[in-house]
Amino acid sequence: MVPEPAVEITGLTMRYGATVAVDDLSLRVERDSVTAVLGPNGAGKTTTLETCEGYRRPQAGVVRVLGLDPVRQRRELLPRIGVMLQAGGAWSGVRAAEMLAHVASLHAHPLDVGMLSDRLGLAECGRTPYRRLSGGQQQRLGLAMAVVGRPELVFVDEPTAGMDVGARHATWELLRELREAGVTVVLTTHYLEEAERLADRVHIIDHGRLIASGSPLELTRGGSHATIRLVVTEPFPPSAPESLRAALGAGIEVLPVDAYSLVISGPADATTLGKVSRWCEENGVLPESLNLGQRNLEDVFLELTGRPLETA
Repeated sequence: MVPEPAVEITGLTMRYGATVAVDDLSLRVERDSVTAVLGPNGAGKTTTLETCEGYRRPQAGVVRVLGLDPVRQRRELLPRIGVMLQAGGAWSGVRAAEMLAHVASLHAHPLDVGMLSDRLGLAECGRTPYRRLSGGQQQRLGLAMAVVGRPELVFVDEPTAGMDVGARHATWELLRELREAGVTVVLTTHYLEEAERLADRVHIIDHGRLIASGSPLELTRGGSHATIRLVVTEPFPPSAPESLRAALGAGIEVLPVDAYSLVISGPADATTLGKVSRWCEENGVLPESLNLGQRNLEDVFLELTGRPLETA
């Protein structure tokens, strides 16, 4: 018997006036996994997750979370899930330790507050009012509030935004431990390295539709396809992508990442690398770096949406 998924969305459609935010979207989140939902701003991620969390009623389609309707059966569902918002979730004047202790008191069998504070580096700011916490500290408190009740399923929105490197790695380790303990994690993030390191499965959404789904390995495995990253010392001229594409020939895609870097994707090999070098010489472009390698999630996202996630 196939186990029931933690989240199952079938044909979800959500509109704001004439704007279609989510367009006949269907996806599954398996239990005991970390699933990343990626997409540009305005792709429909937030609306989709808010519908799963019970904050919005589906206008069309069916949403089930832990087998329950998140609107009609909200009282049954709430004790079983945790939600980390990207911002907010605490009173402005409350101290961090007081807020976490209050949330813990609402649950029958919460995690040890002291242990959780130590793990996420909150002990040092426990007496600081929420409004005076740094962005990274607010994120750590938000994550602690989401997991302190021992949820079966936790939704985390941009869990490491504003964190330093040490705090980010500590958060990653906690999310891995949650999965190992049988907690299902659904995360949204603008850090594609984060999704690549943590996620068992990735769903990429654009214009309200699911455009790709699979494990990070499945999505980045491109057969003979590889990626060349060209970084230059001066900004590219506006015509650079089209000019380089013409020089490389059919089957090669050239996509700008920013003013100083391009990604060349396709059946790239040493011959392609040589063509890129010649194009640079002929066009007076001085490379800072020119690297050939396999695709990563950033490359996949760029190919599918035409823009990098960080600026999308």
